Amino acid sequence: MSYKNKLRPLIRRLVRLDFTPAASYSSSSAMEDYQKLLKTKVCIIGSGPAAHTAAIYAARAELKPILFEGWMANGIAPGGQLTTTSEVENFPGFPDGINGIELMDRCRAQSHRFGTEIFTETVNTVDFSTTPFKVFAESRTVIADSVILATGAVAKRLEFTGSGEGANGFWNRGISACAVCDGAAPIFRNKPLAVIGGGDSAMEEATFLTKYGSMVYIIHRRDSFRASKIMQQRALDNPKIKVLWNSVVEEAYADETNGRVLGGLKVKNVVTGEVSNLKASGLFFAIGHEPATKFLGGQLELDSDGYVVTKPGTTKTSVRGVFAAGDVQDKKYRQAVTAAGTGCMAALDAEHYLQEIGSQEGKMD
Repeated sequence: MSYKNKLRPLIRRLVRLDFTPAASYSSSSAMEDYQKLLKTKVCIIGSGPAAHTAAIYAARAELKPILFEGWMANGIAPGGQLTTTSEVENFPGFPDGINGIELMDRCRAQSHRFGTEIFTETVNTVDFSTTPFKVFAESRTVIADSVILATGAVAKRLEFTGSGEGANGFWNRGISACAVCDGAAPIFRNKPLAVIGGGDSAMEEATFLTKYGSMVYIIHRRDSFRASKIMQQRALDNPKIKVLWNSVVEEAYADETNGRVLGGLKVKNVVTGEVSNLKASGLFFAIGHEPATKFLGGQLELDSDGYVVTKPGTTKTSVRGVFAAGDVQDKKYRQAVTAAGTGCMAALDAEHYLQEIGSQEGKMD
């Protein structure tokens, strides 16, 4: 699929202002509804697989959820990280793969079908100090008996010539931030690959990529790894892994036979200043993720990396009635299918909570 074809579903949505199923407001009614108070039993914040799976389950349980999908929240379009992915080949039910944007369009349509009210606004702040909870978006406030957080986490990316999107960049055309998601793609098979990073994730992704690549280079800006000893040793003992110490990528350039895909990297040794060419058909960032939790204002327990802490085996957070699903609380797996699974869990946990407090018997009706 061409780069333009991949963007067409999103372009069509933008051109037709496809912000449904939120109510189609005229300019006058929009002003009247500005900062209007809405009430719901479940408010979902997010737009990826976790958010929409939670919405589907909550809507089918007749909880009439409200979902804020955001607008370029954390620099990503509604639909989350999958909208930055080309072909998704590991989501069940699509044997031939599916474009990431199309997959999320389908998830959104399914949420809509069962009655989820969706607003294309970014949530700025929340108030979890008292119940019912308050969720403040750009032009409205929602009063909710329960809240499901599914705001995700954004993979950290480096900026250098050729690292971005568009005609002059190789993002999704050889550059990725998820080896597990993309490493098995045909363009990487039996080709030299590279990973940037020095932590456990970099070691794990480099080891994973040895199944597919002819050689895997770990590019690290320092002369030692911060990864755990066991993960370091596992990578260093692998004959298909070579480490480029004290090195950074300065440029990504095209393949000689196919200018549309990555062909190599210009790598600079930060000690000697020498720049060399490294043939690589794939480059994977493994420098961490940033969970979208700043807007919470410290009202929930977070771990040292900023992820929402949930009680083992549940999606319950430190605040009763607030649940978390997807990558915002998962820094280990970070897959679309695991996010969807926790979205289901969050909706069921919220439903049980609402039954406990008697909300379903009409307290807010």
